Amino acid sequence: MNENLFTSFTTPTMMGLPIVVLIIMFPSILFPSPSRLINNRLVSLQQWLVQLTSKQMLAIHSHKGQTWALMLMSLILFIGSTNLLGLLPHSFTPTTQLSMNLGMAIPLWAGTVVTGFRHKTKASLAHFLPQGTPIPLIPMLVIIETISLFIQPVALAVRLTANITAGHLFMHLIGGAALALTNISTSVALITFIILILLTILEFAVALIQAYVFTLPVSLYLHDNT
Repeated sequence: MNENLFTSFTTPTMMGLPIVVLIIMFPSILFPSPSRLINNRLVSLQQWLVQLTSKQMLAIHSHKGQTWALMLMSLILFIGSTNLLGLLPHSFTPTTQLSMNLGMAIPLWAGTVVTGFRHKTKASLAHFLPQGTPIPLIPMLVIIETISLFIQPVALAVRLTANITAGHLFMHLIGGAALALTNISTSVALITFIILILLTILEFAVALIQAYVFTLPVSLYLHDNT
């Protein structure tokens, strides 16, 4: 295989123009708005999964935090569908781009922090200085807590990027090994191909889990600030 290992992570272009915006908008087609009195099985399954996830994620929130329900569910659906579409052959996964993940994480994190300072000013400021801190350690702890606050969106974006990228690279390497081994040992190539199938199934699960893992910390940040 002469293809570069990182070719699948290159932003696709058409006539010299990036088409990543069209790719990002494509998952919305998979969730059509119901227009019938009785929904079909696919729409009913989608609505059941959305209700189940939203009930679990929003159970800890107050009334003010539950106003973010549409934002959180749109986020988890977008990331999950984008990750799944990225597993198709010759496709592009936007969530492998750190810039896009930061673009999602920073505004959501900033929104929760601003909400906290607006409605729970004293409680938000109290996070910077735990109760009972010795006076000589106060400046150091304030600096540490400030850094930990600003590192939250970076951790969200880097975790999603690293997990999705690692999975795609591993599948690419195992697939290349299976193809190369077909001319050397058919039995070993068959075993490698079975491993590739199992890894693909695992990546389908990881694609959905990572969507939940990205959205859950945002929900917890919101809970701490409302």
